[in-house]
Amino acid sequence: MFPIGKMAMTPAEIGNFVRETRRAAGLTQGQLAGAAGVGQRFLIELEAGKSTAQLGKTLAVLAVLGCRVTIDGPPPARKRR
Repeated sequence: MFPIGKMAMTPAEIGNFVRETRRAAGLTQGQLAGAAGVGQRFLIELEAGKSTAQLGKTLAVLAVLGCRVTIDGPPPARKRR
């Protein structure tokens, strides 16, 4: 499982995170899909790293798992002298 603060930036990394977190919670794919209001097929594809997974559904799955999503902006531009 990812330690707290681990960055997941690719669909495959997000899928692995969801799968590992779901398993650690003792949930089946069907149970998690039902709790998140998504289809089991969606969850299977999400865990497989499908790059076109719908963001809203992905956020719903992460919320059921108790995860927070944080987006950090780019670092401030340095001023040239």
